[in-house]
Amino acid sequence: MDIDKDLLELEKGFWTGGPDHYRKHLDETCLVVFSEMAGVMGREEIASMVGKTIWKDLKVEPKAMVRPTPDTAVIAYHASATRENGEAYSANVGSGYVKRDGELKMAFHHQTPAKTDKKA
Repeated sequence: MDIDKDLLELEKGFWTGGPDHYRKHLDETCLVVFSEMAGVMGREEIASMVGKTIWKDLKVEPKAMVRPTPDTAVIAYHASATRENGEAYSANVGSGYVKRDGELKMAFHHQTPAKTDKKA
C-alpha cells in the first residue's frame, strides 16, 4: 500500500465525493476544527451535512506526512478549488487517520482558509 497516495485519494474524495464517501471513510467519531467551529462529531452527523457545496477544479498540494505508529498517519496539504457558484477557495488542511480492520479512517480534520491575493 502506498499510504501517501492512498491518503491523498481519500482526501480528494472528501472534497468531491458525497455523503457515502464520508460514511465509508470516517472513523466512528472525528475531531473537526474549522474557523467557525471545533468539536467531536459523529460519522453520520458529518455525512448528513455533506452535499450543499460542490467543489470543482480541485488541486491538492501535499506538504507533509508523519506515521506516528504503523496504524496511524497524519497528512498536511494545501487545497484549492472552486465552489459551484464560481467562488475560489483555498485552505491549509491537516487530517489524521487510524487503521480500523485494515482500512484507513479519518479521526481528525483541521481546515484553515488560506489568504490569497487573487479573486476568482
